Amino acid sequence: MICDYCAYYTWDEDDEAYYCDVEMDEDDLWRLENTQYKTCPFFRDGDEYRVVRKQI
Repeated sequence: MICDYCAYYTWDEDDEAYYCDVEMDEDDLWRLENTQYKTCPFFRDGDEYRVVRKQI
């Protein structure tokens, strides 16, 4: 999974590490860990300039 480009992949200053900040319940977490997703179902492109590039 490509977490580096996800909008939910946030920096925690206290732990000095990146974490996935998606709000999911235990069932979602189990599905994510125990199935073979090719892409993360929660992925949201964090590229803020994507809309601007389409307008140009």
